[in-house]
Amino acid sequence: MPKKVHLGDKGETSLVGKTVNKCCCNTESLGNVDELNSYLGLIRSLNKNSNVENALRKVQNDLFVIGTELANSKSNVKILETDVKFLESFIDEIESQLRPLNKFIIPTGSQTASLLHVARTICRRAERNVVALSEKEKVSETILAYLNRLSDLLFVMARLANKIENIPDVKWKR
Repeated sequence: MPKKVHLGDKGETSLVGKTVNKCCCNTESLGNVDELNSYLGLIRSLNKNSNVENALRKVQNDLFVIGTELANSKSNVKILETDVKFLESFIDEIESQLRPLNKFIIPTGSQTASLLHVARTICRRAERNVVALSEKEKVSETILAYLNRLSDLLFVMARLANKIENIPDVKWKR
């Protein structure tokens, strides 16, 4: 039986019909968006709030759109300003149910809240990678805005998850 050698064995992968290095900004950005999407799937499997479930389902679909657009900027599939507005509206809706913060909080609490905080940090990493990519090639500003708002949404969702389970925010003390 002949030995199978694939592009990936040599640190390369195929991206929209061209061979690229697995550590280039584009594959790094795509990998982080994919990791975030998978983590949101895990959170959805544990979540009990139907509004959060519906929002996360939409976000997961949006992340596929972002991945498609990052892989091929000429794609007809694009993240839209209305997608960013959806995040902003949901942030406002959740914040109206929470006490205002005047101090930093420690990312902890319920299992769901803690996972949402991890997802938030993955989102921030994805955002940083996409910013780095945007310095090398054209990236939609809407993608950058979306990832920025998404990390804000994940933060307030974590706070809401704790509130639902009657777990108070743990304020950072210095």
